[in-house]
Amino acid sequence: MGAYFPRVGPLAFHCTEGTVSRPRISLVPVWLLLLILSTGLVQPAAAQQAQPAPPVLQETPTPQPPEKAEVTSYRLSPEKYRQAVAYSRARYRLYFIGFVYGVVVLLVVLAGRVAPRLRDLAERASGRRFVQTLVYAPLLLLTMDVLGLPTALYGHWLSRKYEQSIQGWGSWFWDWTKGELIGFLIGIFLIWILYGVIRRSPRRWWFYFWLAALPILVFLLFLAPIVIQPLFFRFEPLVAKQPALVTEIEKVVQRGGLEIPRERMFEMKASEKLKALNAYVAGFGASKRVVVWDTTIQRMTTPQTLFVFGHEMGHYVLGHILRLIIASAVVLLVFLFLGYRGMHWALARWGSRWSIRGVDDWASLPVLMLFFALFGFLASPVFNSYSRMLEHDADVYGLEVTHGIVPNSGQAAAEAFQILGEINLADPEPSAFIKVWLYDHPPLGERLVFAREYDPWSKGEPPQFVREP
Repeated sequence: MGAYFPRVGPLAFHCTEGTVSRPRISLVPVWLLLLILSTGLVQPAAAQQAQPAPPVLQETPTPQPPEKAEVTSYRLSPEKYRQAVAYSRARYRLYFIGFVYGVVVLLVVLAGRVAPRLRDLAERASGRRFVQTLVYAPLLLLTMDVLGLPTALYGHWLSRKYEQSIQGWGSWFWDWTKGELIGFLIGIFLIWILYGVIRRSPRRWWFYFWLAALPILVFLLFLAPIVIQPLFFRFEPLVAKQPALVTEIEKVVQRGGLEIPRERMFEMKASEKLKALNAYVAGFGASKRVVVWDTTIQRMTTPQTLFVFGHEMGHYVLGHILRLIIASAVVLLVFLFLGYRGMHWALARWGSRWSIRGVDDWASLPVLMLFFALFGFLASPVFNSYSRMLEHDADVYGLEVTHGIVPNSGQAAAEAFQILGEINLADPEPSAFIKVWLYDHPPLGERLVFAREYDPWSKGEPPQFVREP
């Protein structure tokens, strides 16, 4: 629900601390769209991280700072600590309240027979199924998202209160509008296919729609970095403004035995809306790319930035996008089957009360969305646990690929995590429950300590991923 910004790529991976975003239940007509949106295509403004406005971009990498004490653990000043704890707890509350509120919205829509009214309007407009979809889908999705605006508005207000965003409300609403239009386009197409399959195969539609959804998922993964994300942020070739940094990055790429053309390296102008530090890898094939936010370049030294790049390069090399696509496909199949069983059960009990004629009725869509919301919420710990494992592997790769190139690569990584935590107000002490349920990255404090202690070379042990030159 609410305003959407590109999280930096569908099924994208980030270098920040555990990302907390609200469950998505209003924009998504089926679990496929829920899965794509919740893992990166777009995300609520409430989940955005931010940082103080950066200085003008330099043509050369940020100079090294004076000597300072080594970073051994994640520490914050008393004021920063209070802010980080307050902001983190507010986001946690928003996550759970947002889920409950979204479920209530769906129940209100069902009890108020909103979907049947929109169905009747669509059927009066035309006897052709596709035309009915053009009328029904946007109206239903818009209704859901307008009802969901309160939590989205609060999320953006929260990010501005804790100085995690500099985006004005006018720009925020314009991004929300663009997110809605994108949702309409995807939703119309998916809803049309979904109900066409349901009518042709009432018993196996969940499987056939899964088969139809997989190429759509892959296509969206390919398309988003080059079509959708530029609608929200500006991208420039990294070499255009940071040629010296690109030269250093190429040393890391060569060390990893990989070829990442300069035209696949981009700088995202995050500072126009956000204050966060971040980087990511997204897409595949001709759209695969590594992106570094301009705020990261401005606030970190070259060694620190190289670790961040090495982390993202790890996702690139270790095939994490493909692995996550496969995992998503499996989850999608399971959820569609459970949704199929759940819809038949729910409509047998309450279908007449909701004025829903059957599973093949357009008006049954909120029922399917309700089940996907519940399943997605309950599956969050499993999916996030898998994501944390991939992020840990990327940390290991980043440490290994920069070893020998960056002096004391473990310390550089620790410093990068410290900067990320201070700027993004990372929770210094998340509980075990919060970590398991909400964090798609290991807690930042754990990552910092691991970076400091990971040293297979001094122990005579082979690195896990990167061979010694």
